[in-house]
Amino acid sequence: MSERTRLGELELCVMERLWESAPSNAKAMHLAIGKARGISHNTVQSTLERLFRKKLLDREKVSHAYVYSPAVSRDGLISRMVSEVVETLSNSNEGLVSAFLDVAGRADEKTLDELKRVIARYRENIVDD
Repeated sequence: MSERTRLGELELCVMERLWESAPSNAKAMHLAIGKARGISHNTVQSTLERLFRKKLLDREKVSHAYVYSPAVSRDGLISRMVSEVVETLSNSNEGLVSAFLDVAGRADEKTLDELKRVIARYRENIVDD
């Protein structure tokens, strides 16, 4: 992954909408999120195109318009973005752990319990290897 996955607020909003109710064309996406934000159809269309170029969306030509759908799951995107951050900070394990603990400290009990389960599974796999 040479190019980092950086998403703006509108790009994240488009991804969320497509994960909830894919597929969609630019016109439908503009009606769903663009009008309320006061942004033009062209802005929404450009956003969809950028996400396609970032390989986060698939598209298919239907009649005269492209219909977009997610090329990556929500969890897949999160994993990709976190991996890129970890890769960037790989020289500073202490800083990485500190940042992780800061984020984890703001999580609710359910999330912390899930984190404990994931760490336990990870440790089991290390011992098994």
